Amino acid sequence: MEINSQNLSAFVATGKPVVIDFWATWCGPCQKMGPVIEQLAADYEGKAIVGKCDVDEDEELAMQFSVRSIPTIVFLKDGELRDVQIGACPKSVLEEKLNKLL
Repeated sequence: MEINSQNLSAFVATGKPVVIDFWATWCGPCQKMGPVIEQLAADYEGKAIVGKCDVDEDEELAMQFSVRSIPTIVFLKDGELRDVQIGACPKSVLEEKLNKLL
């Protein structure tokens, strides 16, 4: 799922936690995290919104969350930034952070 500055507010309005993976096509570690994010999205379908934002296509959203390196994964609850993961990591790390918001 693509999350961008135009649709973020609609996702936040659902009341579910929102996870955004800031990435780029040229970023090796981002490519490695792609399948992890897709699996997380499938595992938490109906409980949370998990999506990706290409920093080259939506610099505005990346700046809103002060993304300085990628991959950066942000965790939102009620529209507020609750946690951040910078760099590639195991799926279990992301699950732990997301479970705290459920």
